[in-house]
Amino acid sequence: MLTPWLDSDSTGDATSTLQRWSHRTGLDLRRLGTEAEADELADTAITQPLIVATSLLAHEQLRRRVDIPPQAPVAGHSIGELAAAAIAGVLDPDDAVALAAVRGAEMAKACAAQPTSMAAVMLGDPEEVTAWLHSNDLVAANRNGAGQIVASGPTTAIDHIVAEPMDGTKVRKLKVAGAFHTRFMAPASTALREYAAGIIPADPHRPLLSNADGAVVTSGSDYMERLITQVTSPVRWDLTMDTLASLGVSETIELPPAGTLTGLVRRQLKGTVTSTTALKTPAELDARAGAQA
Repeated sequence: MLTPWLDSDSTGDATSTLQRWSHRTGLDLRRLGTEAEADELADTAITQPLIVATSLLAHEQLRRRVDIPPQAPVAGHSIGELAAAAIAGVLDPDDAVALAAVRGAEMAKACAAQPTSMAAVMLGDPEEVTAWLHSNDLVAANRNGAGQIVASGPTTAIDHIVAEPMDGTKVRKLKVAGAFHTRFMAPASTALREYAAGIIPADPHRPLLSNADGAVVTSGSDYMERLITQVTSPVRWDLTMDTLASLGVSETIELPPAGTLTGLVRRQLKGTVTSTTALKTPAELDARAGAQA
């Protein structure tokens, strides 16, 4: 996932930046992002800092080539909120990647403590699906809008709803390490708070949306608190998209690894957002920069 963004960087800054981030995280991010096999990347302790690193390297190239208005909002989904925080100026990029590494490592430990999992629930009324999950000892951990909710909780409960889905829904078990965004991640939230105590956040310099409730957050300390509690709280991407619509957003650019959020935006905000770009590789950036020129 990193190879095309390193190859397309003519300045050499990406390589030196990646070396610095590798030192901060204790991970060889260049090797992991260019050579690692799928099994190694499946470890959330590796996936999370690698996602944030890739997003920020791609954003640097985007920033250089595309004129992004200062009033344009930024939002991230789950771990993507750390990248969003760096783009909005709340966190230094080095701190964002380091925080992602701590988050990933601690969530991996929490996942190993007991058998938990997640499943995607498609279709159905959101409130009815949420109540049904609750009755099965599960949490609607991700309310993604566009007819998609992700259930999270004990593996036995996840297996049950996969075998016996609610009428009118389709349920698919996800390949994840454990029950993210639930009470099972409480130890990770505690560790994250301890690490974050050494980071001084700044107030965002552009509208920054929160997964907690879709609100525009204007305080850096408030956003940091939301990042800490986020690992045990549901992701309300549905509300985040509602805020994008209320702000009059008509165009979106999704940073890598891209595609999923762009699909949700196209379905949920059809008619409101008229242009979407998923930056999977620099080729999409070339096309976007060319269109603006």
